Amino acid sequence: MSDRLKSLVGFGPAPRSVHPKGTRGPVTHVIILDGTMSSLERGFETHAGMTFRLLSEMAPSKAVSLKYESGIQWQGLRRAIDVMAGVGINRQIRRAYGFIASRYRPGDRIFLFGFSRGAYAVRSLAGVIDQVGLLRADCATERNVRQAYRHYRMAPTSKACKEFHKQFCHEEANIEMIGIWDTVRALGFRAPFLWRFSPVEHEFHNHTLGPSVKHGFHALALNETRRIFEPVMWESRDDFEGVLEQVWFKGAHGDVGGHLMGYEKARPLANISLVWMLDKAEACGLPLPEDWRSRFPRDADAPSVGTWRNWGKLFWHRRARVVGRDPSERLHPSVVNSPQGFVPASKSQLKAASRG
Repeated sequence: MSDRLKSLVGFGPAPRSVHPKGTRGPVTHVIILDGTMSSLERGFETHAGMTFRLLSEMAPSKAVSLKYESGIQWQGLRRAIDVMAGVGINRQIRRAYGFIASRYRPGDRIFLFGFSRGAYAVRSLAGVIDQVGLLRADCATERNVRQAYRHYRMAPTSKACKEFHKQFCHEEANIEMIGIWDTVRALGFRAPFLWRFSPVEHEFHNHTLGPSVKHGFHALALNETRRIFEPVMWESRDDFEGVLEQVWFKGAHGDVGGHLMGYEKARPLANISLVWMLDKAEACGLPLPEDWRSRFPRDADAPSVGTWRNWGKLFWHRRARVVGRDPSERLHPSVVNSPQGFVPASKSQLKAASRG
């Protein structure tokens, strides 16, 4: 990466990256953005971290360019306020965008993965690529990265944005797959007294599926009740020509995203949504180790990390999740025989979701 792009670093843990060197053919570029208070600490990885570790075995020998960023950590008052206010997503998206732009060549493929607020971030990153375009590598300066993001934030349909795309961006850059676990908004905790700490406005973020995306897969927590973790769903659109699947899994937010905070008894339940996502990614062409499935034992009857463990006790504002509002939704086979802990949008929609 150029020195100019390195200067894009904002606050937060240092990102991890692996990329192929020397003469190259087509490359698979993978961005993985983790959730708040998530990291690569052994035994505490989320599904995003597990995916990074798997892909690290393939890069760079299999032409994989890989970037992982952990979520904001709750360390001291300043970071605690950042966590609660949702600060940092714009810097994170710019860094990820700059990483792809500096490496992408026509014929390459792009995969985006995220958990929780990291899922929201990769969806917004896809929005930048879809609405503004992806900078050509020779134009991927810090100034242009910031300008691309400024167009995305202020006026992505403007004449100036179209001229910027024509002058600096690839004519076309498709995203092979977006794989996300239980998306939540990056707006921070829903407490009015905290909003004053956040200088960032989030209303402009575009997290819908655009025409540049070929496959969108969303794993959702069926038994999560905390309002702070209310999911941000994709909505089916008549003009979307790709594949969209939103699948509900047994468990809470932490189960479906693998954020177990050391409660390893829940790992076999959590692994169900991880293996489902990696199966989808492999089918889309993402290279994975041959024995990867055997590393993740699955059991739908294993304990759940639940919604009241540790910090979960602080969140009293709760309600059951509503399932079946969008035709892209279905229940995973592991929960079809015991649907409980959620509210069906309607009996007919629940029936359709159960059929998958």
